[in-house]
Amino acid sequence: MNEVEQLVDATYMGNTLWQLAVAAGVAVGAFFLLLLIRRAVSSRYQKMAATPETEFLELPLRVASRTAVLFLLIASLFIGSQWLKLPAAASKALLTIFTIAVFWQIGLWATVAVVAALARKQRATLATDAAAASSLGIIGFLARATIWSFVLLLTLDNLGIQIKPLLAGLGIGGIAVALAAQNILGDLFASLSITLDRPFVVGDALQVDDFNGTVEYIGVKSTRLRSLSGEQIIMPNANLLSSRVRNHSRLQQRRVVINISVDQQTPVDKLQLIAAKLRELIESHEPIRFDRSHFAKIGPSSFDFEAVYIVLTNDYAKHMDILQDINLRLVEWFNKERIVFSTPQRVYYVDQQPVRSTLVSNGEQSAPPPKNA
Repeated sequence: MNEVEQLVDATYMGNTLWQLAVAAGVAVGAFFLLLLIRRAVSSRYQKMAATPETEFLELPLRVASRTAVLFLLIASLFIGSQWLKLPAAASKALLTIFTIAVFWQIGLWATVAVVAALARKQRATLATDAAAASSLGIIGFLARATIWSFVLLLTLDNLGIQIKPLLAGLGIGGIAVALAAQNILGDLFASLSITLDRPFVVGDALQVDDFNGTVEYIGVKSTRLRSLSGEQIIMPNANLLSSRVRNHSRLQQRRVVINISVDQQTPVDKLQLIAAKLRELIESHEPIRFDRSHFAKIGPSSFDFEAVYIVLTNDYAKHMDILQDINLRLVEWFNKERIVFSTPQRVYYVDQQPVRSTLVSNGEQSAPPPKNA
């Protein structure tokens, strides 16, 4: 009995066994209580996320459901330690650990909130403003980098590390890193330029040098195109902006030039009809704005006509349907009027030297004298 009383009355780091048991019980109880709250919040969020509607509490519940178990454990230990009398050094160390855990948990919550908010904004604006939707990825990356930079600086400050000399050293080191990573930084700033200037957005059809494709993704370092033949083309942002980019998705109208060459044996009265016929065929289609139609040039072996019109749509298939109909009806009219298209001809001239001969008295033919004779 005396041994039990001595064990109960004994102190450990200034705390009795009873005080230690109470603190441990409080810590364990707090941990399980926080776990139950976390599970209830996560379950509630899963039910809300399963519905197509976006509810008011869905974003806060999503953020709260991402609470780390390690943070709950550290928080429970800190709560239980409040029932103990700890040395100043131990209390300070425990407070520092808890403070750092709070900073990292807040960073995680902020990251989840930013990603969720930007994803919701991207879904809402993708149908109406593809440019804004494509820029949200870059904004999300910068927001996450800013959040965790602050978390890291606050962590170092709580660990007793002087931040100002560190920032100065990072500034000098940053110059060296920038020189060593010029290509990466070039692509990063190019992505910011794409985000702000918006020369193209996700879904645009681009022609970059000899490559044609549709923009699938605009990233921090590269942009991905889906080519017409099906493969994915990955292009660094810096190279993309330094190239000549044709954005076919922003084409509002298309200028079309028709060149026709007829045979030079075509009578003048037939030539006078061709320009008017071209205009008639062009104006019979919609949506088209006629520009001009002329007997443009007398070629070496043909009479050349040129007609120009504007297709008032960016639909390439519609443009080709109109052009095909004009060509078919023009060929039909040429056949009816017996007008012949000009075909390129080449005439070869062969220079033949006559062979001179000398007759001898016996009637035989002698060889020609040499050139030097």
